[in-house]
Amino acid sequence: MNEVVAYIQARKERFVADLKEWLTIPSISGDPAHAADVRRSADWLADHLRGHGFPTVEIWETPGHPAVYAEWPAEDPDAPAVVVYGHHDVQPVEPLDEWDTDPFDPVERGEQLIGRGASDDKGQIFFHTLGLRAGIAASGRQAPPVTIKLLVEGEEESGSVHFADLLWAHRERLSCDAVVISDTTMWAADVPSMCTGMRGLTEAEVTLRGPSRDLHSGSFGGAVPNPLHAMAELLAALHDADNRVAVPGFYDDVVPLTDEERTLFARLPFDEDEWLRGAGDSRATHGEKGYTTLERIWARPTAEINGMWGGHTGPGGKTIVPSEAHAKVSFRLVAGQDPRKIQMAFEAWVNEHVPPGIEADVDVPGSGVRPCFSPIDSAGVSAARRAMERAFGTDVLFTREGGSGPEADLADVLEAPLIFVAVGLNGDRIHAPNEKVEIPLLLKGAEAVAYLWEELATALR
Repeated sequence: MNEVVAYIQARKERFVADLKEWLTIPSISGDPAHAADVRRSADWLADHLRGHGFPTVEIWETPGHPAVYAEWPAEDPDAPAVVVYGHHDVQPVEPLDEWDTDPFDPVERGEQLIGRGASDDKGQIFFHTLGLRAGIAASGRQAPPVTIKLLVEGEEESGSVHFADLLWAHRERLSCDAVVISDTTMWAADVPSMCTGMRGLTEAEVTLRGPSRDLHSGSFGGAVPNPLHAMAELLAALHDADNRVAVPGFYDDVVPLTDEERTLFARLPFDEDEWLRGAGDSRATHGEKGYTTLERIWARPTAEINGMWGGHTGPGGKTIVPSEAHAKVSFRLVAGQDPRKIQMAFEAWVNEHVPPGIEADVDVPGSGVRPCFSPIDSAGVSAARRAMERAFGTDVLFTREGGSGPEADLADVLEAPLIFVAVGLNGDRIHAPNEKVEIPLLLKGAEAVAYLWEELATALR
């Protein structure tokens, strides 16, 4: 047993006890009734960090919920600096009757810790505190080999609405050579992996207008354009025969998968039939021709029809030509794509595809979420992979995630590459009742980051 592992094992019980105490705070950022609890969570973390060696700890205010900032400088003033990102707010807990235990009275069940925030994201940000101290103790130094800047926001689960402004306001303080993200998952407990990207998102609502009022279909049907017919034709044309998005320019900026990435994805033990059962008992896979299921959901952009309505939808018949038709569409974006550019391309495509007599309106709610991506051969990702392999004792593979988060803001504002180091599992029931985390994986996460700072001290110079 090396010194890092010995340090972690000796403090395992205290680590779990402290984490359980933090998890008792119902820091639900999306519920105004819990605003005081989100602040209490920030205060708790700040006090904990002060008591465990961080020389600088501050509460950073926003117009919403507070973030926590802590800094531990390296002994070498020329050493690289790394921002570690996570969040201390949590999801709501309803439906309560589906929880086996009180969501804010965390319990240990074997090697699992059950409670809201155990995996997403309190547990995963917490292992950094133990790993940092383990690395320092094992080195015999008084400070880490890189400057650590810990940033833990309080609004991730409610959209990170003030996060970009927070980054801009503190950009100089947050200056760094890399950003480590611990808010994702691994493939499996026995198949350690690293995420290298998250898809972005933009949405639109389309309204097609024809006559100024609903018309009698016997008197006017077949003689004037029908907005619902036009909408059906429009949405049917959104994909071509190979299930590629038909909007011109949609793929122009997409960063393609490399052969190595495709090979590493293929090494993951993916059971497509089991995946289909978990996908609402879907009967078949579907998507862009030429790509596997994992490639489609991780590294290829999509267009989805989320809803459509118009005309008469109540009981009985109503023979009309409706005056309007509506649809909601969303686009998942991948590395290289810009949400605003996609919004403009889609609006132009809609206007070009409506028939005479139909007016189109495309409403876009907000600027969208940008995708983020880290090349697997970058210095930071390679260093993190070595650290993970030291901790887990086996090859580390790569994944991406289909969801979206504030990671692109971190990369853009701080102009630093992203490195994803996390030990959560897809089976942790994140955002669902009975959320849990595997305690041995949290300890492996602590071990990995103890090695990570040594690796990055060399790799980022």
